[in-house]
Amino acid sequence: MPDVHLDLIRDPARKFPSVADPELVRSARVWHCKYKSLAPLSALCNLEELVIATFPDESFEFLGKLSELRFLQILHMPKICDISPLSRLQRLTTLSLSTLPSWDASRKTTTIQSLDPLSHLSQLTYLELLGVCPPDKSLVSLEKCKHLQTARVSQYPLDEMTRFFSATEVINEFNPRPLFS
Repeated sequence: MPDVHLDLIRDPARKFPSVADPELVRSARVWHCKYKSLAPLSALCNLEELVIATFPDESFEFLGKLSELRFLQILHMPKICDISPLSRLQRLTTLSLSTLPSWDASRKTTTIQSLDPLSHLSQLTYLELLGVCPPDKSLVSLEKCKHLQTARVSQYPLDEMTRFFSATEVINEFNPRPLFS
């Protein structure tokens, strides 16, 4: 059976479409669609790569069920404040959480409770946090990510970014691209 890629781009439908043979889907892109919820993605039990632009839900809870996920990129998640469900993604090596580029330019951020859940991702190697910050704007929690090789962050104080990169061997670079792109 071939690996399947699901590509949903600017779909105006309000309901996530039904997916034939969800267990065959290995990669997916959901790009600026109008779905009220992306929770049906949790049925894609073998999903390894997921790219989302405009995350409509208030929780990452259903993403925590995607145990095979290795690559996750989410652009624009204005309703999210808790990233703790991501700590269950123990195969995750690449994570990108970001605001819209226009938000970054205006220094608008998505405030999350804590970066601590990321320290539980034992395989996390590549990380981008662009405009996604905890209230204290500290990167200390990331120092517990033992496999982290690269990180790219924005909207953190310059002295905190300098401190973090000096205290770790992490390189300030963008993440690799997903394999399906």
